[in-house]
Amino acid sequence: MMRWNADQKALREGLRHWHEALSAGHIERDAAAAFPYEQWKLIQRTGILGLPFDEQWGGLGQSLLTTMYVLEELGAGCRDGGLNFSVATHMVSVGVPLQRFGSPALKQRYLPGICSGGTIGAHAITEPESGSDALAMRTTATREGEDFVLRGGKCFVSNGPVADVFVVYARTHPDGGPLGITAFLVERDTPGLTVGAPVGKMGLRTSPLGDLYFDDCRIPASAVVGRIGSGFLVLDHVMKWEILCSFVINAGQMGHRLERCVEHARTRTQFGRPIGANQAVAHRIVDMRTGLETARKWLYDTARRLTDGENVTTDVATSKLLTSESNVASAQAAVQIFGGQGYLTECGLEKDLRDATASTLYSGTSEIQRNRIASMLGL
Repeated sequence: MMRWNADQKALREGLRHWHEALSAGHIERDAAAAFPYEQWKLIQRTGILGLPFDEQWGGLGQSLLTTMYVLEELGAGCRDGGLNFSVATHMVSVGVPLQRFGSPALKQRYLPGICSGGTIGAHAITEPESGSDALAMRTTATREGEDFVLRGGKCFVSNGPVADVFVVYARTHPDGGPLGITAFLVERDTPGLTVGAPVGKMGLRTSPLGDLYFDDCRIPASAVVGRIGSGFLVLDHVMKWEILCSFVINAGQMGHRLERCVEHARTRTQFGRPIGANQAVAHRIVDMRTGLETARKWLYDTARRLTDGENVTTDVATSKLLTSESNVASAQAAVQIFGGQGYLTECGLEKDLRDATASTLYSGTSEIQRNRIASMLGL
């Protein structure tokens, strides 16, 4: 069981002041499927974007565990799932690899903007032909003198349509396997980079998704994040953080959903008694709580082990699998408990279900996580 000190609790409680303003109009924004710039300005004011980054860059210098603790509160209090997703993507996609692997010059130039939110970040990994198989990427970065030239394209880039800077993973050696991939930092206005329009999707609609196209996009060798050929190492580090930070937000959302269902089950009466008195309803709520607490334990225990330098490959996959599937089950149960009301847009629960469905897909599908766990078992 995690025990939090007074400073950690103060950081988390300080975010509660912003819940109402961040959530205002979330149903209408979801329908409009547009990035909420006004709410992003509020996010900037909260200081949450700088949580895990060094104070010299304008960050708060907090640990992974503290960052997750505060992000869970964001999930519990902000009803805009797309905004929450964009927050996690922004922090992890550019800030985390820069802090761990970036050169002093790259950190100096970009981390202050990432910490403040004045510069929006995204990373470009997935390609149409490779999907979950990142090692099969075809986007290339060819060395030409002091520069690299990017050619190819990326898809499913979260924050892509609004991002100012991208960490792009490209192949620098045709036969290098994991050692043939390099991470590059690319600014939006770089000649040869075209950012596609937002793509419509089922959920997380306020977090824009789009494609990137590289047509002889020339970037300096100084834009390499880490070393040439270390891109897979960078990506592995980033994905651990992405799963832990994104899915602890989901845990916060599950906690809020559970509270709504408990209150509804206590106060909604049918046939002369609260619906919570019916075993079928009560058991759904118990399952929601069990899923939530199991997910939280795996997420925080895995983060603690990662911080201690342990191998958490299986733990991260298990945490992601458990949390994503518990999130979907929780959202489905909530719609069912609220009945016809839960099916209505104005209730917000059908939006939760659409948002939750994405969690079994991004950051590696449930099938990929099961394959990874099986491989670690020697299967």
